Amino acid sequence: MATLSERLRAEGMQQGMQQGMQQGMQQGEAAALKKLISLKFGELPRWAEAQIQSAGVPELEVWLEAILTSDTLESLLNRH
Repeated sequence: MATLSERLRAEGMQQGMQQGMQQGMQQGEAAALKKLISLKFGELPRWAEAQIQSAGVPELEVWLEAILTSDTLESLLNRH
C-alpha cells in the first residue's frame, strides 16, 4: 500500500504530465495556424500573433477549420 506521500507525488506527476501535453497541443496548433495564416494572408501582424499565443486549444481548432473559408485575417480571428 502506497503512503500518502507516494500517492501525492504520483498525483502531482500525473497532473504535470497532463499540463505538459495540453501545452504541447496548444503550441503545435498555434504553430500550424500561424503557418497557414502566413501562406494565405502574408506576414502575421503582432496583434494576431499575440491573439493566437493566448488562445486555448478549442479556439485554435475553430480557427484552423475557419481559415479555409475566411476572406481576411480579421474575419478569421473575429476582429471586426
